[in-house]
Amino acid sequence: MSNGAKPPPKRFGLNDLAALRDGLKADAERREAELVAAEAAAKRAEEEANVFRSSIGLVSALRDRNRVQHPTKAPSPVPVQTQLYDKAVLEASLSDEFDVENLLDIDETMSFRRPGIGEDVIKKLRRGEWVPQDKVDLHGLRSDEARETLSNFLRRSVRNGVRCVRLIHGKGIGSPDKLPVLKGKVRSWLVQKEEVMAFVQARESQGGAGALMVLLRQPKP
Repeated sequence: MSNGAKPPPKRFGLNDLAALRDGLKADAERREAELVAAEAAAKRAEEEANVFRSSIGLVSALRDRNRVQHPTKAPSPVPVQTQLYDKAVLEASLSDEFDVENLLDIDETMSFRRPGIGEDVIKKLRRGEWVPQDKVDLHGLRSDEARETLSNFLRRSVRNGVRCVRLIHGKGIGSPDKLPVLKGKVRSWLVQKEEVMAFVQARESQGGAGALMVLLRQPKP
């Protein structure tokens, strides 16, 4: 190989894909468990605060006994529930550094399917045999907003038993450099989500290069 030549791209074997799948599944389950724990902690904090307020009843001010009152600055209330929610969202966030290219099928649409998902599923998605039951439009959102919106949308869709969704990320026409900023990031995020079984670029009538058709796993019993 001559100086300066790029090494051939790394190919993933079945063992590599299986290990990646197990790792992604474990991460997703961990994030889900931490989010549920955070929501439960926030609920307990709110219930305890309500019990405290109920136990002390109405409060009246003491009469002024000509005592010197030094001005004090009341501490700011601690937004416990907001902090717990923000922490859970941060921990469930998806990485922008995840290298997805070697996991995508090398074709004009850069499709993706997990191990165990047959090529016929990809073909049906391309032909439109899977009808989208819901959609989310990330076009125009900032990266952090799009990532959070996508995570919440996928989690809600699986809980509601939705199997196929349309995801709109845009073509980048309105971006300053005319590049599809979200297009690559969205594909990377989807590969990291255990709920996603496969995806392909949408047909022209459904958004073409600015959208994806995504197949989700069935909800756990």
